[in-house]
Amino acid sequence: MLSIALGWQLYERTHSPWSLAFVGLSQIVPVVLLMLVAGDAADRYSRKKIGALTSLVHAGVAVGIALVSYTHAPVPIVYALLVVSGVATAFSSPAVSALLPEIVPTDRLTEVNAWSSTAWQLAATAGPLLAGVLLGWLGDATWVYFAEAGAATLFAGILWSLPTSPNPRPNPRPSSWRDLIGGVRFVFRCKELLGAITLDLFAVLLGGVSALLPIFAKDVLGVGPRGLGMLVAAAPLGALLTALAQTRLPPWKRSGRVLLLAVAGFGAATLGFAYSRSLPLSVALLFATGVFDSLSVVIRRTLEQVVTPDRLRGRVGAVHFVFLGLSNELGEFESGATAALLGAVGSAILGGAGTLVVVGIAAVSWPILWQMGRLDEMKPREDLAHEVLGEP
Repeated sequence: MLSIALGWQLYERTHSPWSLAFVGLSQIVPVVLLMLVAGDAADRYSRKKIGALTSLVHAGVAVGIALVSYTHAPVPIVYALLVVSGVATAFSSPAVSALLPEIVPTDRLTEVNAWSSTAWQLAATAGPLLAGVLLGWLGDATWVYFAEAGAATLFAGILWSLPTSPNPRPNPRPSSWRDLIGGVRFVFRCKELLGAITLDLFAVLLGGVSALLPIFAKDVLGVGPRGLGMLVAAAPLGALLTALAQTRLPPWKRSGRVLLLAVAGFGAATLGFAYSRSLPLSVALLFATGVFDSLSVVIRRTLEQVVTPDRLRGRVGAVHFVFLGLSNELGEFESGATAALLGAVGSAILGGAGTLVVVGIAAVSWPILWQMGRLDEMKPREDLAHEVLGEP
């Protein structure tokens, strides 16, 4: 809700595309800068309290933006508030993501991650729609921001009501440099996790075509705004339905092979979309990218949770979140840049083919991915945790 209302209002006030670019920049920079500190905090203190307090910060930011909207205060104040929101996100993301394995048995993590993905897709679909309805009905973004503040406050209350972790926190020992970079070192030494994150990073970086859809709708397919709406909705719908289906499926017996094939399918569907000149076929291929993306997301999240010991989950989650965030931001930039040089079709061909190449390289570089079995039978890599933290 916040992003839709804020984008609309900022562009209406400034008439500058740069005003929209700075929205994402204001929020992603604090996440990158605070990655190590935020991940360490999530492993040393109560994760549910960090999540609840940062959610209240998000609520306060939304109220602040509402006041800016109501009083027509200077736009730079909005960016200052978004920086505060970015700081809160830096701390909340690793803490909240690490909460799940504390309250869910390992053999249910795949199912619960599928439900989590389903809920996220529903929110990503319903939030913009609700914001649009409120904007059209009330004619003022101020009330959208207050609704966002209410949602963030509700989430804080839900987090606070969760069971207290049996793991002792806080950790009274001062953090060392080895502690701060423990998550980074763990990711790079855990081959199966590094391979999975690398696949995701390059699939989003190379294969994503969401930023190009307006060009395809207007210049390639010639389908206009209505066709654009169908193209934009196809991938999220595929992801939503697949995530919902995964809630009823048992864990994959060969999860690594499914992951590799899912990312390969994502690249192949992107490549097919580049060559398609039919709206129904293009919609079907984008739907397929959502299906394959949902499969890989659930496997990757569950893998991270089962192989990472609890005392490192916050730091590893922070690293993963930064990789994911940067791949989304850089992926949109890559699509735009290559489209400027090669055209939209050339950009999509390069992205789909590049994704397939990355899958081949990953399969050769990390053969453990091809050998990986059921995720619920895997154990935390305590040996790596001892090594990266310098424990006896």
